[in-house]
Amino acid sequence: MQRTPPLSRSLQNKSVQNESWQNKQTMNMKKTGNSPEAALIADQLRRAFYGEAWHGPAVIELLADVDAATAAAKPLANAHSIWELVLHIAAWDNAGMVRLGGEKCQLTGLDNFPLVSKATEAAWRKSVAETRRTHDKLVKIVAALSDSRLRERVPGKKYDFYHLLHGIAQHELYHAGQIALLKKALIP
Repeated sequence: MQRTPPLSRSLQNKSVQNESWQNKQTMNMKKTGNSPEAALIADQLRRAFYGEAWHGPAVIELLADVDAATAAAKPLANAHSIWELVLHIAAWDNAGMVRLGGEKCQLTGLDNFPLVSKATEAAWRKSVAETRRTHDKLVKIVAALSDSRLRERVPGKKYDFYHLLHGIAQHELYHAGQIALLKKALIP
């Protein structure tokens, strides 16, 4: 019979941190009557963006060693830069909040893929910080949703918020993969 090796200390710490976050969410649901499903979706959004995602590195984990020059570079023809992808992720997190606020929202053109204004270290750090704030706000809103709200139709769409919010998590993972590939092309 094979024994499963013990978890490394860093994995044990991550597991404890995640259990702590989940316990906090469960306690909040009991106090507020929020949906357990909404808490699970919020957790998936958090994992896709910050880490502990099943698939591999999340968005922020991938950005840890990226500087402004790397973020702005375009190593592949007809592909977006890492920076443009980060701005795009923020745009769609915000679009999700607009839709949750009851408004129709469909991003196109520069609203969908905003341009990088100045490729400086300060501007890069600001873009990442603003993307974090937008994402954190979305996760907080999602965690507070009720089951009935998750089943409401998204304004102007043929699907509900449950579908939209899972789609946002999937969207972030999709772009995390693109960022990982761009980094391989840029960082030896």
